[in-house]
Amino acid sequence: MLHSISHYGGHIIGAYDGPRLVGFVMGFIGTDIDIDDQDARPAMANLLIMSKRMLVLPQYRGQNIGFRLKMAQRDIALKQAIRLVTWTVDPMLAANAHLNIRKLGGVIQRFSANHFGLDEPDSLRADRLIVDWWVTHRRVKERAKGKASKLTLKQYFNVNTPIVNRAETDGNWLQPRRMTDVPNSTFALVEIPADFRELEASQRSLADDWRYHIRAVFSQMFAAGYIVTDFVSDNYDGCRRSFYLLSHHFDDNYRKN
Repeated sequence: MLHSISHYGGHIIGAYDGPRLVGFVMGFIGTDIDIDDQDARPAMANLLIMSKRMLVLPQYRGQNIGFRLKMAQRDIALKQAIRLVTWTVDPMLAANAHLNIRKLGGVIQRFSANHFGLDEPDSLRADRLIVDWWVTHRRVKERAKGKASKLTLKQYFNVNTPIVNRAETDGNWLQPRRMTDVPNSTFALVEIPADFRELEASQRSLADDWRYHIRAVFSQMFAAGYIVTDFVSDNYDGCRRSFYLLSHHFDDNYRKN
């Protein structure tokens, strides 16, 4: 399968430490159309690259390998004259959000509950956000030059950005708190645990509560027209906290008609 993908428009890109493969990313050409829509444009008008998988060995993480793999994937998209690369991400993983949104310049406007159609009890862990990476857009070009967003949590607070689901501190773990009403603001912050993998390993029921909570929050925020445009982790209330930044009036090129 990988051989066929790599020889018919797709790609598998490897990162090596000498002869050792330490990371890779793969993708294939696809199209984003509803085949049941009789008025849909031809498939070629909606070409994209579906980035199906990227992995870096644990001992090699934090060395910018993931960023460089994605930039190599962007080079392929540009060579093929394809503007959009898309992939799915677990909404609870702060490190992935930092890379996908802040460093790469991806945006998110869709949430897919139980994206892979798994049976219970695994369905909750199949929730996904769908990243759109418009590789020719100005914000992505800036990220390619190393100019990632440097806005801090304090700066977002300085322009009165509300936290729509401000978590409660209880012992070692943050507790999800019911979302307030959808704000009438240009920006909004959505909180997730900064160390979700540790939480999930220690308190599975609380981790599931967070997943149900985030499913509800993103569903409401996207329905109200917000788009994820940044991700910020900073010290707040005495501990490390992580937030998605959502924008209500953003570049219309990112909105689907």
